Amino acid sequence: MATYILRRVLIAIPLIFGVLTLTFFIVRLAPGDPTTLYLAPGVSPKVAEQLRAQFGLNDPLPIQYIKWLSSVLRGDFGQSFSYMRPVFDVIADAAPITLMLSTLALSLQFFFGILLGVISAIKQGSFYDRGLTIFALFLYSMPEFWLSLMLIIIFALKLGLLPASGLESVGAEFLPLDERIMDRILHLILPVFVLSLGSAAGLARYVRGSMLEVLKQDYVRTARAKGLKESTVIYKHALRNALLPVVTILGNSLPILLGGALFVEVIFAIPGMGRVTVEAIFARDYPLIIANTFVSAVLIILGNLLADVLYAVVDPRIKLS
Repeated sequence: MATYILRRVLIAIPLIFGVLTLTFFIVRLAPGDPTTLYLAPGVSPKVAEQLRAQFGLNDPLPIQYIKWLSSVLRGDFGQSFSYMRPVFDVIADAAPITLMLSTLALSLQFFFGILLGVISAIKQGSFYDRGLTIFALFLYSMPEFWLSLMLIIIFALKLGLLPASGLESVGAEFLPLDERIMDRILHLILPVFVLSLGSAAGLARYVRGSMLEVLKQDYVRTARAKGLKESTVIYKHALRNALLPVVTILGNSLPILLGGALFVEVIFAIPGMGRVTVEAIFARDYPLIIANTFVSAVLIILGNLLADVLYAVVDPRIKLS
């Protein structure tokens, strides 16, 4: 297993390098001058030229690339244009928030997806199956930004049950610990559910299909013929094997969650990586865009690697070699 992981890491290095290089040239070749966003109208050309020099934009593009590459190889992704701080300091503040949202959303996605998928499969053709199928397709086809706005209107503006934005209320730092934790939970409910509901609906359809396929297998019929309880047949024999392909969805869920975070964090005003990335794009903050791309690429590759390793662990028939 160690050899397999090392091989995958070695393959990932040129892949990440290629993604960063492509991102570098895309953002640098985009039309427009980023310094115009940071200067007042009518400022003297000399001041504009000084800012371009500070941002490292005066050199020809190949020279900029060589300087950028040498810095990256030293682990230095530069200083953010908009925050005027090292980019990894900005990411260090935002990444834990996005990872918290993604972890909670991923947990809910698998919990509800597997639960609803199993119920739909064991009650195939029933009212519950048809109802869950319609509900799952409805959620799966709903854009996250629209769902976010609808939930804010209903639960925050109309009913007043949940906060509409942010991670905590104003002055929450002065609350007792238990009240502050409850305040944070209330702020996380809507964004976490928005991130997880659509993916859970798709996962439920996948689990249903996998369960129906497994329930047709000979060993399931044999288990029933031996007089085992239906719950034992379903949860010990069928479900365990039906979930093997679901492990691979783990790796595919990370890019979906990170992409969804772009919309959700902006709509809910959550200062995570998604919101930072969107703000960096509008601010043409080249170093921050590239650093965010690097972190996202690493997380996605690690997610796929974790899915492959878990699949080999839970299914002895799979050999990592």
